[in-house]
Amino acid sequence: MTPPMNTPTQPRQFDGVICFGGEDWWYHNRGHFDMQMMRELSRVVPVLYVNSIGMRVPRVGEGSMFLKRVLRKLKSLKRGLVRVRDNFFVASPLVAPAGLGAGLNRAALAFQVRAFARRAGIRRPIVWVACPPGAEVVDRLHPVGVVYQRTDRFEAFHGVNPDRIKGFDTLLKDRADMTVFCSSWLMGQEQAACRSAEFIDHGCDYDAFSRAGQAPAEPADLAPIPQPRVGFVGGIDAHTFDPRLFAEAAALVPEAQFVLVGGCSLPEGWISLPNVHLLGKRDYEHVPNYMSACDVLIMPWNRNEWIQACNPIKLKEYLAVGRPIVSTPFPELARFEALIAVAETPAAYADAIRAAIADPGDSDPRRARVERETWEAKGLAALAALSARGFQPMNSSSG
Repeated sequence: MTPPMNTPTQPRQFDGVICFGGEDWWYHNRGHFDMQMMRELSRVVPVLYVNSIGMRVPRVGEGSMFLKRVLRKLKSLKRGLVRVRDNFFVASPLVAPAGLGAGLNRAALAFQVRAFARRAGIRRPIVWVACPPGAEVVDRLHPVGVVYQRTDRFEAFHGVNPDRIKGFDTLLKDRADMTVFCSSWLMGQEQAACRSAEFIDHGCDYDAFSRAGQAPAEPADLAPIPQPRVGFVGGIDAHTFDPRLFAEAAALVPEAQFVLVGGCSLPEGWISLPNVHLLGKRDYEHVPNYMSACDVLIMPWNRNEWIQACNPIKLKEYLAVGRPIVSTPFPELARFEALIAVAETPAAYADAIRAAIADPGDSDPRRARVERETWEAKGLAALAALSARGFQPMNSSSG
């Protein structure tokens, strides 16, 4: 942990948290770091989760994906401000796409967020930025303190203007009272550029995933698919998922059925193997059962700057379920290497899958590794880190 800088003798009290989320609450998987952390902080103070204001400009050239993104954003906007549970509010402000009409956009966004915050009972906020363009309006919200969530190399995200996003990153590292990293490798690379840095690893909903692993409830749509099953749960896109490695490995293990659960942005027809089943996106609460219904769980990642800095939440979820795991390499695996089979080539990947099917090993060490890595523990860690920097939540009733 970076020592707190100029910690005041009197605590700076905050009465809520405004989070510029990296996702949209209404259509993204709710297992993300910012969503889960805000859920935990809402146990203490009111939280306003602002649905992603976007890092990239939608392009008509994206075809059907462009229309899908526009329609789902319009659907989200219609909801306005919604209280989803005690002390937890979700807002969908109206903003122009990333980088368009910047001056007017900033003023309109700040005005809307301040109005939403007042309705949530928040007047002295900690502003938590998980979407870098939120940097443009942070000071217009008169925050007691600022947290920057650096859970990924946002400037390496597909389709963004890297210079623009890197500029926000530089500004936020200098402005934030605390920059939160969940990748120890990324923190090691960037800590020196931060005013104050803190490592808070991803958590997981341990009880739900562990329970599913020990008492499986097979989803109905998996029943016709014979075992052994090899599963991947998550977004299937060319930026993170390696379709070539996956397809070649799956072809080398025809005796296994490969089950992919998640939204897919790869071109239609990218895979036609008879032992590969694309099930599409499933609600987060059903994800543990899909994982537990598989004999082996995989992470066939691409090799790029985004993956180099990643620490996927699904790794801890996979471990809590207890099934053997096969992954392509990335730095953060070093903290889990005795529990994960790592392979780089399709042939090695196929061999590792076969070995895991033949001998799945002991689930107990996998679960034990993440038993204490709950989101509740991560929320308490965030509050402790804020306290170390002189920030204390005010007493507040449920909103």
